[in-house]
Amino acid sequence: MSTSAHTETDPKLPLQLTRLRRPAAVEWTDATGPHRVPVTGTMVLGSAEGVPLRVVDPRVSRFHAELTLDDGGLWLRDLGSTNGTWLDRVRVDRVRLEHEGRFTVGSLEVQVRFDAPAKVALWPQDRLGSLLGRSDAMRELFMQLTKVAASDASVLIHGETGTGKELVAQELHAASRRSSKPFVVVDCASLPENLLEAELFGHARGAFTGAVAARTGSIEAADGGTVFLDEVGELPLAMQPKLLRVLESKTVRRVGETEQRPVNVRFVCATHRDLEAMVAQGQFREDLFFRLAVLPLHVPPLRARPDDLELLLTHFLAGREGAPLDSVTKDLLRAQRWPGNVRQLRGFAERVAALGVERAVAMLKGAEPQKEPGRAAASTSANPLAIDLALPFKDLRERWIDHLEREYLSGLINQVGRNAGALADAAGLDRSYINRLLKKHEL
Repeated sequence: MSTSAHTETDPKLPLQLTRLRRPAAVEWTDATGPHRVPVTGTMVLGSAEGVPLRVVDPRVSRFHAELTLDDGGLWLRDLGSTNGTWLDRVRVDRVRLEHEGRFTVGSLEVQVRFDAPAKVALWPQDRLGSLLGRSDAMRELFMQLTKVAASDASVLIHGETGTGKELVAQELHAASRRSSKPFVVVDCASLPENLLEAELFGHARGAFTGAVAARTGSIEAADGGTVFLDEVGELPLAMQPKLLRVLESKTVRRVGETEQRPVNVRFVCATHRDLEAMVAQGQFREDLFFRLAVLPLHVPPLRARPDDLELLLTHFLAGREGAPLDSVTKDLLRAQRWPGNVRQLRGFAERVAALGVERAVAMLKGAEPQKEPGRAAASTSANPLAIDLALPFKDLRERWIDHLEREYLSGLINQVGRNAGALADAAGLDRSYINRLLKKHEL
């Protein structure tokens, strides 16, 4: 959340150029000696070579736990480790550390230390290219993005559905020295495995049924520029070593050919899935994860940056019909969870322009507006599964799945409590998957 002294979105209010954050570090001693590592952003702790917080202990899983620094403290999350993460002799799945203390992984104690609050630089404007945001969280992201753009290293953008990950990737490309070269998008979730391979790498004529002519793949077509792999967490396991070879050799081989063609591209990937937990479960290759997540970026959900709501709505409604929003409506919008994030907000703006504020708000709340006097009132029961034909099918499907996950998990919590082990047993699911759902839906 914002730490700015200003919480309104009035464009006349000055923007803060810094925010305060307490720096944190973790300390431990293993077979290789004592270690002290500052925590920045989100970092994985484990025994695998390449993780930012590598501990040498046979009882520590390769991807054991995750630490995330924010303005108020340090989040500690177990990644489905074999021997667990322990705090005060209690096995924890996810816990917030706001004071110095110790937690245990394997046979090691890890000390958490906080320093005095320090200033974090923020982007001086409320926009970066096509990206908008007055909130501290977004302007910190803008600042990170401009620094990351100067590198050629692979970038992994994480964020919920509808947060604008592709826009972030586009601005990253536009701010880089590759901006004059192609920006090629591949949606890893929309293509079956056999077509995805040909889409990425291209194919020779006659390589398979229907290949009536040779075709250049997306990676080759982006030579000199950027390849954006959207929803890279959906990449089939069989495809992952092939992509890894491209990253390591900087060459691509078309399907049906033996020739290796040199390529010069930067990979930018995005996902809403928990790749660290997928690696721990063997659902995503560890070596590929390290090659793709050299420079991580996180796009915050809309509910975590309510200061941006009015700015975004004003942008979406610019030059269009629609009654101005009163203070009551603004408060209602700030109280929404916005599971579809900015994409859902854009849809709300479309309805405001087409139907008016009252009807758009009623649809957002999942209820029809009240009938005229003398007529029966419309139902006010929540209807989060209303079919919104303005949404693409993919987004509508994800909304249904999100609703099912949240309602099912909420019901189980009422029955068996919030213990992840008990929830996993009752649901017949893996404990680490339950942890991801709890985090995703903030339950």
